[in-house]
Amino acid sequence: MADSLNCDLNSLSPLQLFERVTEQGEKVRALKAGKAPKDEIDAAVRMLLSLKLSYKTATGQDYQAGLPPKDLVLINNGTTKEEDEDLVDPWNVQTSNAKGVDYDKLIVRFGSSKIDTDLINRIERATGQKPHHFLRRGIFFSHRDMDQVLDAYENKKPFYLYTGRGPSSQAMHVGHLIPFLFTKWLQEVFDVPLVIQLTDDEKYLWKDMTIEKAYEYARENAKDIIACGFDVNKTFIFSDLDYLGTSAGFYKNIVKVQKHVTFNQVKGIFGFTDSDCIGKISFPAIQAAPSFSSSFPQIFNGKDNIQCLIPCAIDQDPYFRMTRDVAPRIGQPKPALLHSVFFPALQGAQTKMSASDPNSSIFLTDTPKQIKTKINKHAFSGGRDTIEEHRKYGGNCDVDVSFMYLTFFLEDDDRLEQLKQAYTSGELLTGELKKVLIETMQPLVAAHQERRKQVTDEIVKQFMTPRKLAFEF
Repeated sequence: MADSLNCDLNSLSPLQLFERVTEQGEKVRALKAGKAPKDEIDAAVRMLLSLKLSYKTATGQDYQAGLPPKDLVLINNGTTKEEDEDLVDPWNVQTSNAKGVDYDKLIVRFGSSKIDTDLINRIERATGQKPHHFLRRGIFFSHRDMDQVLDAYENKKPFYLYTGRGPSSQAMHVGHLIPFLFTKWLQEVFDVPLVIQLTDDEKYLWKDMTIEKAYEYARENAKDIIACGFDVNKTFIFSDLDYLGTSAGFYKNIVKVQKHVTFNQVKGIFGFTDSDCIGKISFPAIQAAPSFSSSFPQIFNGKDNIQCLIPCAIDQDPYFRMTRDVAPRIGQPKPALLHSVFFPALQGAQTKMSASDPNSSIFLTDTPKQIKTKINKHAFSGGRDTIEEHRKYGGNCDVDVSFMYLTFFLEDDDRLEQLKQAYTSGELLTGELKKVLIETMQPLVAAHQERRKQVTDEIVKQFMTPRKLAFEF
């Protein structure tokens, strides 16, 4: 039995070992708190010591709570010395691979779990709905504890959704829609409350902008989010600059998180330096706080045990690894997560779309002509140098940005597969594939613009007013 355990532990990455030690430590504390039998506690302690020994053997470091192994955390912007081709942190995404980030390696590095067919099928059984194409196509590809969320749902226990947006510009781009479109689907199929955090405080701390401008961008971005079709009776959108001053529960959770995370830990996780302002050091606790239902007493009737599910791009995971480590120590359930891939820049999948580079992005304010020009001029092609070569050898969908965008926004699976086969065989040329993307994006953006026009300041105020939602807790 011991040999089998050691064999299992040897197959784990340092980050997975770290998570195992953390979970076992929580188990020991829970057994002691519950006054479990001595032999049961002793067995759990022996397991904890064995895990810590395996961790030290694998990393050369003693286990420290909340401080993942140094070679795998987001020092050096999320890279390891061995794998410096992928740079992934909450502010940067870069890779030397034209296909984009290697998400399988990222799962191992971050210690999350792959969303496999079994989990997708279970979501379908639980909801009675066909899985969203973001799930079917691996756009949401990784998770933490989604099985626990489904356990709770199947046992009629509530959960809620939390996602967010850092308002760095007045206009959002189509890549920003991904978490919101998926979150809207989750909210509809599970029928649960949703909170959306606008981190205008973060943008003021990180960007060269006034606090008034950050707040203005938050209000403008809220209009784009509302235009996705969220239900005002089930959704609370809040600006940190607004809400933090009005919710004692929210601020108490921030302070609890701050007390349990050291300066060394945030430096290790986020790469902060001694020259960073203290606002940056304390900000991760603000992004952590909405993971706890007691931050929203008006919604959850003061209950602090409602589990949270967070759909987000995987670059936000460091915030929630920290949150999940702290949660048991402040008596809160760990948030679960669903991670999406990055939405690539028009110039190629080596970076994600950027709101600061107008030519890397299709903005939600772009005209049909601008969309057409950007795609034709800037969308990276997987086609060949000449028509003759393309007809003979075919195009490469793995690096072609137009095809990548269609996997996000073309909902028809059969049509997408037809395009893939035609492009790969050489039957479909790059210009023709770009035309399909243009014809897909133009009406999508135009429809969004029409919905946004209907979002008045009064509607924004309704969404952003702290209030009870259409649920009983």
